[in-house]
This record gives sequence, C-alpha cells and structure tokens, in this order.
Amino acid sequence: MIKIDSYEYYYNPEDGKYYIRKRKSSTHPLKKIKDKLNKSKDKKDRKDKTSKGNKGNRSDDAANKGNKLRDKADATNKTNKSRDRAHTANETNKSYDKAATANETNKAQDRANTVNEMNQFHDKADTVNEMNQFYGKADEMNETNKLDEKMSKVDITEHSLYRMSIKNNHNHPIKVSIVMPTYNKYHQTSLSLYGLSKQTFSHAEYEVILVDDASSDNTSDILKEVDVPFKFKYIQMKQNKGRSSVRNIGINHAEGDLLIFLDGEMLAPPAFIENHYKHHVHESNLVVTGAMHYEGVYTFIMPDYNEDQVAHLKQLVNNDAEYRRLYENYEQTQQHLNVPCPLVTKEDIDTNRFQRLSFPNRYFLNSGLKHFGERLEGFTLPYIAFLSGNVSVRKANLKKSGLFDETFVGYGAEDWELGYRLYKNGVQFVLDPSTVAYHQEHGISKRKVKEQWGNHYRFVKKHPNIDVLILSLEWKELPFMHLHQTLVEYNELEERFPDEYNELTHAFRTMLFRIIEYLNNGQPVTKLYDLPEDSEERMKIHQQFETLRPRGFDYLASSFEQIYYL
Repeated sequence: MIKIDSYEYYYNPEDGKYYIRKRKSSTHPLKKIKDKLNKSKDKKDRKDKTSKGNKGNRSDDAANKGNKLRDKADATNKTNKSRDRAHTANETNKSYDKAATANETNKAQDRANTVNEMNQFHDKADTVNEMNQFYGKADEMNETNKLDEKMSKVDITEHSLYRMSIKNNHNHPIKVSIVMPTYNKYHQTSLSLYGLSKQTFSHAEYEVILVDDASSDNTSDILKEVDVPFKFKYIQMKQNKGRSSVRNIGINHAEGDLLIFLDGEMLAPPAFIENHYKHHVHESNLVVTGAMHYEGVYTFIMPDYNEDQVAHLKQLVNNDAEYRRLYENYEQTQQHLNVPCPLVTKEDIDTNRFQRLSFPNRYFLNSGLKHFGERLEGFTLPYIAFLSGNVSVRKANLKKSGLFDETFVGYGAEDWELGYRLYKNGVQFVLDPSTVAYHQEHGISKRKVKEQWGNHYRFVKKHPNIDVLILSLEWKELPFMHLHQTLVEYNELEERFPDEYNELTHAFRTMLFRIIEYLNNGQPVTKLYDLPEDSEERMKIHQQFETLRPRGFDYLASSFEQIYYL
C-alpha cells in the first residue's frame, strides 16, 4: 500500500509548475502544502496592512506618491503571485490524484478537488495514524464484501460416485447434522427443507445433508430454488445405490457430533432439532426416536395414491373449506393431468394450518410399546425403535457399532439391523413425542413388500438370535406385547430348564427363520417343521409342549402352536 507521507511536492522554476517526488525529510507532504498556503496568506495580510498604512500617511510630495504607487503595485504583484501559487497548489493536487496508485489515496483525493476540500480532509487526517484508520475501515468493508460473496456462492466437489454442492459454507462449529436421503420426492422434499429452515435451534449450529439417490424427477432443482439459513449440503448420486449407502455417505460428510436421520419427506416442527438435542446434552449413550408417535399429513394430491389413501384424503379435506375447494377443483380440472397437485403452502406450515390434513398412526404404541414408558424399560426388543425416518444418535456410537450395512438394498430392516447392533453395545432407547415429525404421504410402491421381506431375511441370516427371530411372528399380526412376552418366557425356559426343552426350542427357532425365508422366496408359509408322525423327535416336541402351559409359559405355548401346525 502506498502511504501519503512517502511523497512530497517541489516547485520547478523553469516552467513555474509543481511536481511530486519521493519524500526526503520526515515532514508530511500534505502538511507542507498547507503551510505554504498559510504562509502566502500571511504575506498577503501584511501587505494589505502596509498598503492601508501608506494611504493613511500619504503627503503631497510627488516622490512619496510614486513610492506609494510602486509599493501598491509591488503588493498587488505579490498578491497575484500568492494567488498563482494557490492555483498551482490546486494543479499539484490534481497531478497528485493522477500519480497516486493506491485505492485508499484515490478515495481520499477524489474529495479534495479544491483547496477548501483539501483542508477539510487535512483536518480529519492530521496524522498518519488517522489516515491508516481510514484505510483500515475500507479494508474491513472489502473483507465484508468478500465474505458476502463467499456465503452466496456454492462450493462444488466432484467424486467418482457423487457430486456434492454446499450452500452457506462457513467455519462455525456444527453441533447437529441432519442426514436426509431422498429419491423422486421433489415436491415433498422442498417443503421439508422449508420446515427445517424455521427451527428454533441456532441456524449456524446445524447442517442439512440431502443425499439424492439419483432421482429422475426435479429434485436436482432444489439446490438453486431453496433459500435456507443453515449450511446445506446437496449430494447428488451418479447412480442409484440404496438407502444404506446414501446414508453412510451423508454420515461421512457430517460435521456434527449428533446425527439426526430424517427421511426426505418428513416435515419437522420448529422445535424438532432442539427437542432431539436436549436429550443428548447430558447423556452420551442414547438413541432418541419420534417415529413411534407417527403423524401423517397429505401435503399434495399425488396421482399414485391407492384407493385407501384417496378415501382417507377425501375425509380429511372436509376439515377445512379451502382444502375441500382445492380437492374438488383437482377432481374437476386436474385429475387427468397425472401430476401432483399442491394442497399445503409454506404459509400453511407457518400457521400450522396443515395439521388439518394430518392424522396419527400409533401402530407401534398400540402394539404394546406404550406400556413400557418413554425409556422402554424392561422391553426385550428396544432396537425396533431405531426407525431411520426420524431418529437421533451420537456419531461416536455409530463409530463403535458400525454404519448402515450396505448389503441391505431397497426398503426395510436396514435400520432395525443397525439398531440391534447399537442395542448390543448398550445404547439406551428413548421415545419422545416432542420429537415427532409429519410424514408427507406418497404413493406406496408394490415393490416395497418384496424388498422388505428380502431385507428381513438378510437381518435374520446375519443375526440368527432369538431376539431377532422372534420378529417373524409379526407376520402373524401378533402385537409387539405378545412378541415381548413370548421372548421373556423363552429366555426364562432356557434359564430354568437348560436341557429339558432342547427339541422344542430348536424347532421354534427353525420355524421362525423359515417364515422369513419362505416369504423372501415367494413360497407358501406352510409345513415349517414337518416331521413323520412316528418320529422320536416329533414325540418329544409334543411331550415338551404339553408341559408349557401348566408351568406358566402361556405366551410361548400360544406362539409355538400358531406356527407349528401350519
């Protein structure tokens, strides 16, 4: 940076002009100009006084008159020279403006086109420090502008499997990372991101990582459409990899110590992050879920709704005249277009009006979990609370137990399998209704059922333990309370009678495994443990079974009976 006090002006008598050059003395060059101008002014004042005094004492002597006239002429000439010098100083200032190359000097000199303006500037900058302060403020403004530009741009990283774009990139420590996988849910995901932008949690302390599993709809437009206050990482897969893989990619790019897994179509209320986070502040070994208190909502009329969903939506729109009008208009004018029709707006989210189209689904709670309280105390299958649509866990716990198993492709069981590993490592599971999010309903793919059985089969093959195999009874639509009681009695049976029921317990575990195996293979679920009538093993199983109820193992006897005689 060129400093003003490095230069001085000098007068060239040959052409009568002033120039600037490198300063040789410590005197500030601007101060020299000011001193010269003041000196010229003082000389002029003295000459004026002399001139007035001569006029007051003039005599009739002609020689004196001539002298006075000459003095007056000399004074006039000197005054003119003083004015010339002032004019020359102005010219010097203009030349100085052209010569200075630093941005800071130009800004100051632009304001000093006249001598008066130059003096005003000098009054503000009598010392070099004041000048530097002025330039320091300019530097701060430049840095602020650079920061604004950085915040508004998108940082892009290419990878062999995906492309990651980051909006609002900053270095502030992130406490919570929300990992959201999505696939062809453009409309719902846009609303989900809007809901996350309204959080009470500090926007600088959480990030959202949206992992797009190679969607074929308009999901890629979200990056340029959304205006969010948090750090936003959009990861676009180059080919479809499945839920487990994309979540793991999100985990690997997460900066927060706490991870919240949230499906792309989940609409989060304002206190959602805060309510998850508060549980983990004082405890480091938790899994917190809001998925057990499931809330559904119809934010769009989707063309692939099944008959039950259409009938349900028709009921709910009657709760609001405007929603009913929109639905009737859709039926009359848009139904044939085969495109989503919006019902819920961003304003509806701000005012909670969208809740008129919401409904509870308490499947898990109604199947027995509500009897075990918020911490599922005594429940033998707590890992089923790890539902990745809405669950939080510390990254350290995942590092210890491992990430999602990427051999699970498609829908179902990949979250339960990870939850099971966390459970075996001693993690405490917590159900909190204040962490609930609203699932935006969409069409249900017919593939999901087959995918679910396939992943469940992988689960039981990987962990062929009784506390995993027991989930096969869900196929018989038995409530989770029944599954829990059956497992409690099975464990008690082996503890109390370690060698007395070997044939029965072996047959029970085998049948539970085959239920999932047959479903995965598309086979009829029959003859799960078919033995010849007169076989010794069959006779032992029957004898052992007959003693179950008399000894108080009613749930175990009931469960065994329902699958043994298929």
